[in-house]
Amino acid sequence: MAPMGIRLSPLGVAVFCLLAVGVIYHLYAGVISSRINSFRQQKKVNLRDLLALSIEAAVAGGLEVKRIREDSALEERSKGKTKEGASEKLTEGDLSSHRKMYYLFKDTYPFLQVNSEEHDEVENHDVLWSRKIPSDVQQKIKTSKEVDADKIIVWIDPLDATQEYTENLRKYVTTMVCVAVDGKPVIGVIHSPFTQYTAWALVDEGANVTARSKYSSSAPKVIVSRSHAGKVKGFIEDAFGNNTVVIPAGGAGYKVLALLDPPGEDYDEADIYVHTTFIKKWDICAGDAILKALGGHMTTLKGEDIDYKGSEKNYDGLVASISLDHKALVNRLSTSEKH
Repeated sequence: MAPMGIRLSPLGVAVFCLLAVGVIYHLYAGVISSRINSFRQQKKVNLRDLLALSIEAAVAGGLEVKRIREDSALEERSKGKTKEGASEKLTEGDLSSHRKMYYLFKDTYPFLQVNSEEHDEVENHDVLWSRKIPSDVQQKIKTSKEVDADKIIVWIDPLDATQEYTENLRKYVTTMVCVAVDGKPVIGVIHSPFTQYTAWALVDEGANVTARSKYSSSAPKVIVSRSHAGKVKGFIEDAFGNNTVVIPAGGAGYKVLALLDPPGEDYDEADIYVHTTFIKKWDICAGDAILKALGGHMTTLKGEDIDYKGSEKNYDGLVASISLDHKALVNRLSTSEKH
């Protein structure tokens, strides 16, 4: 007689397999997780490449902003109210610029964190980075430093000064990109779509813009938001005196350019930029990076550096300067009562 075989039911085989998989998972889960984390940590991004991409994204967004404004196809609507109670505008220019800028980054570096002011999901992005390094970047940035991708946050403002954009006050409008590493601004790009001027900087490496030859703190020109210039005027005069010139202007990007030495006569000249209320980080990160690259400063009104990690909101206002005693400016502002 043949020996009797051992029969296993299909259910028994399935249970056995599941148990085996469970044992293997518990034995090797830590190793697998460690390998995955190690792979993620090993992803690095070249900062000169990221600067070139940032410039290309800002210009591409600017082309959309300009095209839609000139076609009078704004499709203006409101996103709600600002903290000060003003209507916060949204236009097709904001959204179309966002699509170009955001997906240039995400299609090139899908693993990077990209924070944009706008949100608009589209299936067909149709945007690819040319991978060209502009000639002025090649000339000024000789090294190609690499940074761990998980330390990077990209901040995008697809259309700064939307209110002024709807009013056809074109000089105030910019598109901006900032790259922060460990919360510190490292790359800044501010592009003016209607003048085709682009300011950029890579901190500790180079910039295509310079500071002016002279600034004044004794009788300064202070640039502030045009939406509440009247309220800020008293605060500024308390700090710097009644002879202080207060310049109302739209757009945080424009206000930073007013501190610098951009070509042409399209920009106001200011010695200090002050903002006394809540402001979003995509409004200020690019300007912060450019000022730092030129030895300038952008801090809260308390004199603290702004951290570009975590929340998108900066509640403590700001003061920005270049070639001035920034600590002394902060002290003078701190002795004034906010209006």
